[in-house]
Amino acid sequence: MLDLKKIRDNKEKMTELLARKGFKADFDEILSLDEKRRSAISEVEKLKAERNKVSAEIPALKKQGKPVDNIFAEMRALGEKIAELDRTTNELDEKVFDLLSRMPNVPDEDLVGGEKENNQVIKVVGSKPEFSFPMQNHVDLCTKLGIIDYNRGTKLSGGGFWLYRGDGAKLEWALLNFFISEHLKDGYEFILPPHQLGYNCGFGAGQFPKFSDEVYWLDCDEDRKRNRFMLPTAETALVNMYSGEIIDESKLPMKFFAYTPCYRKEAGSYRAEERGMIRGHQFNKVEMVQYAHPDHSKESFEELVNKAASLIEKLGLHFRISKLAAGDCSASMARTYDIEVWIPSMGIYKEVSSVSNANDYQARRNNTRYRDSKTGKTAYVHTLNGSGLATSRVFPAIIEQYQNADGSITVPEVLVPFMGGQTVIK
Repeated sequence: MLDLKKIRDNKEKMTELLARKGFKADFDEILSLDEKRRSAISEVEKLKAERNKVSAEIPALKKQGKPVDNIFAEMRALGEKIAELDRTTNELDEKVFDLLSRMPNVPDEDLVGGEKENNQVIKVVGSKPEFSFPMQNHVDLCTKLGIIDYNRGTKLSGGGFWLYRGDGAKLEWALLNFFISEHLKDGYEFILPPHQLGYNCGFGAGQFPKFSDEVYWLDCDEDRKRNRFMLPTAETALVNMYSGEIIDESKLPMKFFAYTPCYRKEAGSYRAEERGMIRGHQFNKVEMVQYAHPDHSKESFEELVNKAASLIEKLGLHFRISKLAAGDCSASMARTYDIEVWIPSMGIYKEVSSVSNANDYQARRNNTRYRDSKTGKTAYVHTLNGSGLATSRVFPAIIEQYQNADGSITVPEVLVPFMGGQTVIK
């Protein structure tokens, strides 16, 4: 949710920043409604002050024997006018809230405008692997090794699903356990959230109402606000854990991570770059989230980027980090860095982690605040998230980057303990 005060104070700047996201902001209606709302509030305050003044005078008038029936009648009329203005104020509040809720987050000022074409690679780690033998793609390797069963996944659930089998299931589980162990070492709290969430979670995370058609709904009520959906990412749950609460400032930053499957309607296509498990309806992910003090959210962002990147680096994979242009950031985020792993058979980098800072956008939507220890006043926290990591692209990268001439796969060293000492898949 955007800060209405910032819109009032600097409409032109807010309009320009949103334009970098490709969003044409028209604040005139919002500001007009807000002006009417503020005028109504001011009038109510005057009328209440008048009512309080007169009410205080009534006992003295009664004591003096003066008639007060006409005053009571005037106060009843005044009360009805106050009630009417309160209803008007509430209606205007709802209209302003609805208009603001449909607007994307403002990008940070250092982000350039445009889409993917303006993304900036800021770091490259390692070198592209070279092979002295004919390289195979991950789909063929996984099929020959019997570790991913695409056909039976499709048989069970349709396109965009697969089965992990044998050493494939072990490798997937090893990845997840490696990620979890690293986050525990860093002092993050482990959360296993519900996979079914209420509408308020999608709204609070900034994914609804605009992207409500991209999730799997469980209930049939026409009013989606009374329905549940399958979580598309653990972020949707984690950033709403403290909705409507006031957090003690001393507890910030609060650091969490969760393992969940993720359920999304975005399906695999027939494009070569999305074959196999690169894009599907269900995939596993470990997600990190921080609730940060506004003065320190930049440090939290850098920490999350470094944590996600360190996981890929410890796996020994070649990857890069890209700073996204404003238009390539999701609607609810103010800035995003993507960690992108190299997929040799495709000759491209694929995102395995998006680390993002929503600033106070999500906190305004779900009313998550902290109390300042010096002033006692409340303010909105900043929420940040980062995949740590999504396995459906890390897995193919390992299969391809660690393939051997005989079609076997060397298990990355950090995963060997989680594979029961197994060093090769063959």
